Amino acid sequence: MSKKKYEYERVTFYHEGKQYVAYGKTLKEAHAKAAKKQLALEAGQLRTGGNMPVKQWAYEWLETYKEPSIGYGQYQNYIAFIDGVIIPAIGNKRLKDVKDIDLQKILNSRAGKSKSNLSKLRGLLKAMFRRARISKLIPYDPAEDLTLPSATDGTHRSLTPFEKKSILAFAERHHAGLWIKIMLYCGIRPGETRALDWRHIDFAKKRIRVEQAMKAATSEIGAPKSASGVRSIPIPDALLPSLLAAKGSPFEPVLTQPTTGKRHTKSSMRCLWENFKREWDISLGAKLYRNQIIISRLADDLTAYCLRHTYGTDLQDAGVPINIAKSLMGHSDISMTANIYTHITEQALDDVADKLNAQSKAK
Repeated sequence: MSKKKYEYERVTFYHEGKQYVAYGKTLKEAHAKAAKKQLALEAGQLRTGGNMPVKQWAYEWLETYKEPSIGYGQYQNYIAFIDGVIIPAIGNKRLKDVKDIDLQKILNSRAGKSKSNLSKLRGLLKAMFRRARISKLIPYDPAEDLTLPSATDGTHRSLTPFEKKSILAFAERHHAGLWIKIMLYCGIRPGETRALDWRHIDFAKKRIRVEQAMKAATSEIGAPKSASGVRSIPIPDALLPSLLAAKGSPFEPVLTQPTTGKRHTKSSMRCLWENFKREWDISLGAKLYRNQIIISRLADDLTAYCLRHTYGTDLQDAGVPINIAKSLMGHSDISMTANIYTHITEQALDDVADKLNAQSKAK
């Protein structure tokens, strides 16, 4: 039976009456890992129980309990936290000696990071030490009651009216223009735009069907980040001519690299945004020195994701009910949509003023 993301081979072996497990993407790799681990145990390099160092348990936990069921991108995120945050702080400490204050200090040291980043780190610590307690390696769970330090919301903002007008004007003369318009007019995530084929564009019904996305940190196409990511989005009249002009064969990607004609990678799309942003900035009068921008005309917090956020506020300004907006945005939780809908825009304020003025005149 195939697994959702990767197929793993599993090999078990025993050392001093205790069962150990090793995984690999092939049976050969799993056996190699098992042999390496068994040699280490026999040489006394791997301590067992609560006496093992945290760094040993971190890798054991990741390899045994997480790696078989997660994708490559998520695995790399775990490795980044383990190698870059946990091991430098408590890697050599015995597992049974770790206290809640040790883990809280790790979180506190990253105060000011995004709330999402801190929540993921806390989730990793809680899962890692909960498993250690369940496995009776430690007497109590030191991660059970960790609290998040101060964090930034990490939310993206909408474009200002000037930015929106300006970016659409510049999109007409830049090779990234179609990509910019798709994100701005349809709110599609950058990773979803990379996976769009022309078969997903229904010109008769004026719909874009989002049913696949690029897997995190890979060039593989898979399902969107959640089931709610599968959705149909209406194509506004302002976008339709650009799509018709670029129309290709059904299974060709909608967006391709300008030099190779191939589907965009994560890095090529990042370069595309940087090039577009730089040329757009220069068109607005950015100051250059030796071909480097030294005085920018664009805000520092302007990212490609701001275009998707703008789509959300445009839905709000258009009076689209929040439950429909949730579906169009592909949000799994309506609270995510509410974070956008609670932002009061200038258009919303003008609409309130118009309604109050009309009410006054009617009296």
